[in-house]
Amino acid sequence: MLWSLIKIVLFVVLVAALAWGAGFLLESEGGIQLTVAGTEYTLGPLQSVIAVALLMLAVWVLLKIVALLSATWHFLNGDETALSRYFDRNRERKGYQALSDGLMALASGEGQVAMAKAAKADRYLKRPALTNLLTAQAAELAGDRRKAERTYRKLVEDEKTRFVGVRGIMKQKLAEGDTETALKLAEKAFALKPNHEETSDTLLKLQADKHDWSGARQTLQAKYKNGQLPRDVHKRRDAVLALSEARDVIAEGNSIEAREAAIEANRLSPDLVPAAVMAARGYIAQDKPRYASKILQKAWSVHPHPDLAAAFAEIQPDETPQQRIKRFRALTKSQPDHPETKMLLAELHIANEDFPEARRALGNLVETDPSARSVTLMAAIERGEGASDTVVKGWLTRALNVSRGPQWICENCHHIHAEWKPICENCKSFDTLEWKTPPLSEVATPSGVQMLPLIVGTPETTPTEGAVVTRSDDIEEAELVTEPEEPTNSDAPRKAPDPTA
Repeated sequence: MLWSLIKIVLFVVLVAALAWGAGFLLESEGGIQLTVAGTEYTLGPLQSVIAVALLMLAVWVLLKIVALLSATWHFLNGDETALSRYFDRNRERKGYQALSDGLMALASGEGQVAMAKAAKADRYLKRPALTNLLTAQAAELAGDRRKAERTYRKLVEDEKTRFVGVRGIMKQKLAEGDTETALKLAEKAFALKPNHEETSDTLLKLQADKHDWSGARQTLQAKYKNGQLPRDVHKRRDAVLALSEARDVIAEGNSIEAREAAIEANRLSPDLVPAAVMAARGYIAQDKPRYASKILQKAWSVHPHPDLAAAFAEIQPDETPQQRIKRFRALTKSQPDHPETKMLLAELHIANEDFPEARRALGNLVETDPSARSVTLMAAIERGEGASDTVVKGWLTRALNVSRGPQWICENCHHIHAEWKPICENCKSFDTLEWKTPPLSEVATPSGVQMLPLIVGTPETTPTEGAVVTRSDDIEEAELVTEPEEPTNSDAPRKAPDPTA
């Protein structure tokens, strides 16, 4: 309200001032005299003011005309002007709209549309760093690999987009199966941007596929330094690479280097079963049974495994069954309730022909966690205690219908492996094998981890009357080898029947 009153007062004052000024000019005498071409012009005070105002207006119009002519000249000459900036903004708006439409088409899976929009965006924007990437990805989506590769090569020429171009060509070579070229490109991309996790993972996988374990360990170390891997995962995978390197050294016949590499792998990850086994066998070859025993006991305390027990048996290969049972107590005391420990003790007592103790060692494992191995051991115990062929065959038949027990299974694709490997045979994933029991629906392959032949001997050589496990490619059976005896009455203790009956 007050502000409105102030504005009204100011308007009235302004009008009064103008009226007073006009009246003053009308009443004033004199003026301006102008002589033009011999003619004299006399202007009064009011006329003089009007003439000055018109002169100022004419000068302003003249300046605008001069500015317009100058802008037209600069525009025709190619210089930047307001008019050119207007057209540039309009062209840029159309270019970004085409780029946006191309990205949407790319996300929608419309490769041809995305390529057309990318060409339009390139025509308007003249910024290849943006449009070339869209063109390359759209060409890949449309199946035009040649155009995609040409576009990626253009990106390689620019230092700012070199990594994107190298990575794009690397992916193309991987899709084509050219792993040699892909490996070189991955190394170059990793050198350009070591912090890029996907590139380092690809490089690590390609190096592992080519058995370049030394290079893979360097890449793994770089990933750890860049914070892409936790410390425990880094140590585990470094141990896997060291173990793989040791295996290749063994294949080349360099036993000393292989032992050192295996021991290094076990030091990095003591619970890695293959590394512990290889390191223990290296110490056995060096005639250092105490070191081998320590390694195997430590690994068993974390992860009981048949291969550990097999290597532990190799420390004293010529001992008697009683001596073996006594020595194995140091191994089995750390995990007494583990299924692997129960089956191992049962096998040791079967080798010692102490079948009641073998039954006690096995416990109720065949009911709580039955597997082909535990059920087969039960069949051997029954035969050793003199059960009929019907009972033994019943256990062996059941062994065909239960789980094969733990095996090396890929966590990524669930492929079952006969033995541990650093890379999955099926999906080529690195360090994904885990020792676990597959579902019953899975088709299992023989694992080759039965301990009884190592404890008792091969089926062809039976040192004493006892239990022998025979294996085929498809099933595992337990058969008790005994001397034939005469039939006895029902009150007498049960004897093993004649195997030929």
